[in-house]
Amino acid sequence: MIQKMKKLTFLVTNKEYDQFLADIRQLGVVHIEELQKGATSEELQSNLAIADRYKRVLSILDYAKDAYMVSDAYAPVSVDDTSQESLLSYVEKLSEDELSLKHQLDAVNKNITSLEPWGEFQWDSLRELEQQGYMTTFYVCPSKLFKQEWRDQYYATPINDIGGKLYFVTFSTERPDITAEVLALPEKTLSAYVAEKEDVESKISIVHDEMLAVNEQYRPMIEAGQLDNDNNISLSKVHLSHESIADDAVRLLVGWTLVEKAPEVVDYLERSHIYYELTDPAFEDDVPIQIKNNKFASLFEPILRMYSLPNYHDIDPLPLFAPFFMLFFGLCMGDAGYGAIILAISIVICILKPNIRKYGLLGVCLGGMTVICGLVTGTFFGIDLATVDWGWVKPIQPYFLNDSKKDSFFGYSPMMVISVIIGLIQVLIGMTMAGCKAVKNYGFIYGVGKFSWVTALVSATILFGLPMFGVELSQVVQYVLYGLISLSVLGIFFLNSPGAYKKPVVGAAMNVGSGLWATYGMATGLLGDLLSYIRLFALGLTGGVLGSVFNSLATDMTSSMSWGIRWLPFILILLFGHGINFALCMISSFVHPMRLTFVEYFKNAEFEGGGNEYDPFRLKKQ
Repeated sequence: MIQKMKKLTFLVTNKEYDQFLADIRQLGVVHIEELQKGATSEELQSNLAIADRYKRVLSILDYAKDAYMVSDAYAPVSVDDTSQESLLSYVEKLSEDELSLKHQLDAVNKNITSLEPWGEFQWDSLRELEQQGYMTTFYVCPSKLFKQEWRDQYYATPINDIGGKLYFVTFSTERPDITAEVLALPEKTLSAYVAEKEDVESKISIVHDEMLAVNEQYRPMIEAGQLDNDNNISLSKVHLSHESIADDAVRLLVGWTLVEKAPEVVDYLERSHIYYELTDPAFEDDVPIQIKNNKFASLFEPILRMYSLPNYHDIDPLPLFAPFFMLFFGLCMGDAGYGAIILAISIVICILKPNIRKYGLLGVCLGGMTVICGLVTGTFFGIDLATVDWGWVKPIQPYFLNDSKKDSFFGYSPMMVISVIIGLIQVLIGMTMAGCKAVKNYGFIYGVGKFSWVTALVSATILFGLPMFGVELSQVVQYVLYGLISLSVLGIFFLNSPGAYKKPVVGAAMNVGSGLWATYGMATGLLGDLLSYIRLFALGLTGGVLGSVFNSLATDMTSSMSWGIRWLPFILILLFGHGINFALCMISSFVHPMRLTFVEYFKNAEFEGGGNEYDPFRLKKQ
């Protein structure tokens, strides 16, 4: 639900300005509107740059805390903690040192890899041979291409044979004529590089320990500094959000507050003798948005934010968005076994990760719905439960809605028909929301045309659709439905643009014309919208089929083995196959429900989005 807002206009003298901002910040319920769009200052730019540094430093420490392990307690470090700049620079320097050492380690490892086939040898001995006129050359070639004549001509000496490649060295007074790859080896010995590697790894370990020590000792200070900087940023933005009037003697600010918080603000303004004006938002105002829903719908808010927050003139889609998205996810995933995995992982997250518990609860909802949909369709880890000969399954097999057992709806799978029906329901709900939005913003008469479409489609569906499923309608019911359709036609053709009736004749013509255009758009667009929902059936079916294929592969490819050794490849094939299928199903089960919601549903609901989130000016605290 979109919270109601009140608009506040302030006139504050320069003398009162600083104290006024301090008081408003203390109240923490007023969102200050940016009157000077795009304005900036050196102070703001500097604070924003420091904010980026804080974010990077804390991410470095977070990574160190999660990734690095030490066997002994790390020693404390000494940093100038009186300066935030010193703390940030110290961590940044540690990160730079770590990166440099890792590059150095990569180079050393590369040299070790180059020398390992040759073993330990002394370059000084080879240089003595060079002084006597013998050139030393290192080669590698496929083992089968090595020629024995190279031994006699160039004293070719094989050193190592690894993976079908022969490493050999030649000693000759001239460059050998050998069709093999010449290798340029590093300058030091293998043992020297091994020792260098140990030294670099030791230095990296020291850097890691210092990062962990900084995180342990100074993280609270760094977080406090980040908080102070964030407060400075918000203050700098507010300083740029006023307009000076009356020869720069008075400052004009515009703010927004929640309706329930308005008395608190007004009480302060009255006591402080600040001139203000409290009004309802005008239609053209860019009103900040705060949405408030029940605990269930709020779980799906992060998904809605991927598209946009509603604007102040929209109707909050979350209460109806949430159950449909959950259902769509379950149908696309379509496997009770996969749903059980999601459910189990989500429960573990809820228990072990309280900081992301809301995402765990979202996973519980999605996993639970997947289990339900998988049981309805009769699919469990790719097994078609309608075809198995299991005693406990047989009593419920007739109720599975799967493609292999039922084909009763006009030659189509029941799940395909159900998917289209679900789509029709969501589209009709979206059109109803569009009508409610028109009523909210312009008045009831502006919603009649949209409600007429809903009434006509629902009536026609009942009148012509139910008899196709064997439901007989009485004569009275049929007459009522025909009457509703007739009234709806009047609304569609004569009340789709009520504002045009300021000129009656022109208005009637415009309404009829736009009604014809809307009818054409509905006839072509509605069919395409409904067909899009077939993906709910297709994706669920595809996941089940792929799971079944991997089950068959595991069975057929190991059928000739005894169970003493068969179980291992059997399980590996199942884990690999179902792992791939699970990952693909997860991706499609997020992407396609979002597509159906953001395109079909939001289009029919005339959802605009683009809302600016309500962010009151307040002093942030730890």
